Amino acid sequence: MLVLTRKNQESVMVGGSAGFERVLKVTVLDIQRGKVRLGFDADDDVPVHRSEVWEQMRINGRPESPTGGLAASDLG
Repeated sequence: MLVLTRKNQESVMVGGSAGFERVLKVTVLDIQRGKVRLGFDADDDVPVHRSEVWEQMRINGRPESPTGGLAASDLG
């Protein structure tokens, strides 16, 4: 596991190293009372899910949503 330290409004880029195209950008949006709010900027074809939603989808074999993977249940 890679562990990085980021401050508020700092980002991490994931993937896209072959041609330097961006695949996923994760930005720290806010840090309050022991909670971190993260923003995910992904290409339209990259599904983004909370880990517990992804695990449930994997178990149930549910196909990805047509919205690029970000479903209402993933928000919050």
